[in-house]
Amino acid sequence: MIALLRGDLAHIDDTSCIIDVNGVGYLVSASTRTLSVLPRPPTPARLLIETIVREDAILLFGFAESSERDWFRLLLTVQGVGAKVALGILSALSAKDLVTAIAAGDRASLTRAPGVGPKLAIRLLTELRDKAGAMPIGAPTLPIGTPTGLVADAFSALANLGYRRAEAAPVIERVMAAAGDAATLDAVLRACLRELAK
Repeated sequence: MIALLRGDLAHIDDTSCIIDVNGVGYLVSASTRTLSVLPRPPTPARLLIETIVREDAILLFGFAESSERDWFRLLLTVQGVGAKVALGILSALSAKDLVTAIAAGDRASLTRAPGVGPKLAIRLLTELRDKAGAMPIGAPTLPIGTPTGLVADAFSALANLGYRRAEAAPVIERVMAAAGDAATLDAVLRACLRELAK
């Protein structure tokens, strides 16, 4: 089983990336959260891997953090949750948000994830209630103290201009870190667009 890949990041799209390891390109599916923290190709990269073997394919799923991989494994234990839905949940909710949503019985937060309807949300809450508290919440992917609303607005504005989350996230992170508490949406967007245009 493949547990880790280290190589050159050859390509990123909205749901996966290709890592070139000594001339062999591995297609790795990942959450938008993991894809957003990867560097721009071609750059060395490292991903933790969960390998799923089916009759017709060997599928690789990549994670920037072990906490996200642990959550992926736990989500797959819930009936009705396949790998695609698990990645959708991890794209919509961070590990910390998942712990909070499950502890609070918050169905609405879970149904924001693609593929999660009301019935599956109830099953997730029921089956994971006793396990979620012991799960890791991981490290934040954006600087501590960053106003979430401003980051979300910046992502939304750049998406409307045609930029993918995977390419916008590292730029927003750098701009927000440089701007600090004085950041405004207008200034953040101008700085991001300057960097993305390079």
